[in-house]
Amino acid sequence: MSSVAKSLLIVDDDSGLLRQLRWAFAEHKVFPAGRRQEAVDIIGAHEIPVAIVDLGLPPDPDGATEGLATLAEIRRIAPATKVIIATGNETREHALRAIALGAYDFYQKPIDIEVLRMIVGRAEQMFDLEEENRRLATAATTASPIDGIIATSSEMLQVLRSVEKLAPTDVTVLLLGESGTGKELLAHAIHKLSQRAAAPFVPINCAAIPETLLESELFGHEKGAFTGALRQSIGRIESAHRGTLFLDEIGDVPLPMQVKLLRFLQDQIVERVGGRRPVQVDVRIVCATNQNLDRMMAEGSFREDLYYRVNEVSVRVPPLRERPADAVVLANFFLRRFAAEYNRPARGLGPSALAAFKDYGWPGNVRELENRVKRAVVMTDGQLISAADLDLPTSEDEQKSLDIRAARARAEREVIQLALAQAESNLSKAAKLLGISRPTLYDLMQQHHLGADA
Repeated sequence: MSSVAKSLLIVDDDSGLLRQLRWAFAEHKVFPAGRRQEAVDIIGAHEIPVAIVDLGLPPDPDGATEGLATLAEIRRIAPATKVIIATGNETREHALRAIALGAYDFYQKPIDIEVLRMIVGRAEQMFDLEEENRRLATAATTASPIDGIIATSSEMLQVLRSVEKLAPTDVTVLLLGESGTGKELLAHAIHKLSQRAAAPFVPINCAAIPETLLESELFGHEKGAFTGALRQSIGRIESAHRGTLFLDEIGDVPLPMQVKLLRFLQDQIVERVGGRRPVQVDVRIVCATNQNLDRMMAEGSFREDLYYRVNEVSVRVPPLRERPADAVVLANFFLRRFAAEYNRPARGLGPSALAAFKDYGWPGNVRELENRVKRAVVMTDGQLISAADLDLPTSEDEQKSLDIRAARARAEREVIQLALAQAESNLSKAAKLLGISRPTLYDLMQQHHLGADA
């Protein structure tokens, strides 16, 4: 835990209790305060992850107005600080009101030090988690040298530096990488950073167009060139004049079309299907493929002369599994975007999600990550996204035992997870849903190794 996370504000006018709590939290840097203004001064001068606030503060020691006002001031000045409310049994309704006003949790006097330690520890973990999410969110917008592309890993930053160098030139670039790694986004970045940025960027997915239509799509056709050709149509190459043509999945271009494409690349002249008049164009070419073109050349399915035309410079785009730091940054970016777009409460990734990210291979790369986060944001009601929300495997997803005691433990764990999810990680609400006391819930959570985002 960081030195910041060890700071603790205790607001209570009982000097004896303050001494007891300072002893109980001796490993913390404790800031004591007996009145609201003292607490406000401390919060304004220091970054405090967790504050323990007694509701019965002077000048209203028998009520809750001053304690609730202190809570409101702390929330206004330091909204990230987790406020734990201290209350007596007779003022439970005030504690519930404090929760509604933004308190993280509450405990009832007389103090059970071990229970209070657990509450403070969970609050510190939540503060650290949210702080990490904020740090990653900032990194997502500041680390990348190219606007619109999110990257913090050294592998991806090297790719972006290559893009910056290649963009001002007119060399033909071949982007190599698995599906979903963002090759089209990089091709667009090359265009936007080039001197052709004011002209069109024209993408074409060579794998998505039937072979019989690919020539017409690329080169255009004259009226009457074939059945259904009712008017003249210019092709994608002509429409990219003075701009950039992006040939995605060029490895899927059939051999006969490879010959015609090679001819165009050599002289930048196109002839529309059914036409005889050559048309001179000025186009910058960027290509991409997820296939092994070296192997295809050896097998005779990709022309060697075309390969050297489209591969003046190649850039390998690493898959997401090779840059796990980017996965977390991208997930936070998508989470914020979709939460705002769909007006959902999700604010960050929970511990189980962050742990699952370390082991998952992301076979669908960034496209898969985006889809999983989008589904989780839309379907989840809590503030923190868990591994289960993302439908990601965790270390606990092992083959299930048929032992009856293990089955009971699984069922107990699952119902606790459900209650915590429905209560949005509020332990008091979750305990009420389960029909147990809050200390019992603490014990069960420890037993099952459950956190707030379980």
